[in-house]
Amino acid sequence: MISKLRNGTVAGLLISSLALGLGTVAVMSAAPAMAQSAAEKAAVDAAKAKGDVGEQGDGYLGFVKPSTDQALAAAVAAINAGRMAVYRDTAMKTGVSLEAAGQATAQQLFARLPPGQYFKPLNGDWTRKT
Repeated sequence: MISKLRNGTVAGLLISSLALGLGTVAVMSAAPAMAQSAAEKAAVDAAKAKGDVGEQGDGYLGFVKPSTDQALAAAVAAINAGRMAVYRDTAMKTGVSLEAAGQATAQQLFARLPPGQYFKPLNGDWTRKT
């Protein structure tokens, strides 16, 4: 469950279930992009709306289309670094792997994507949400 939403981002804790084959583990993590600046978020949100950036199945942002925009690349890198820190913290607290924490969050992000934005499932191709 998501405790609170603000401007389309998670402001509280995420609690999700992750099937690991051995059972279900509750994964709790802070919002994946909390370390971002307002400018980074704005740049990435605009790129997502244009279809240049999307959400990946590993819980990180990726480029749908190649970009030479250095500011956008820096914003994506900063947000991904913040997400990695959250996934690492979640993994240490819950005993799941870093990858499992990212993948669980990705499923929540995919579900909340507005139509027209792109996502890329694990081992899949970029797909535009309808």
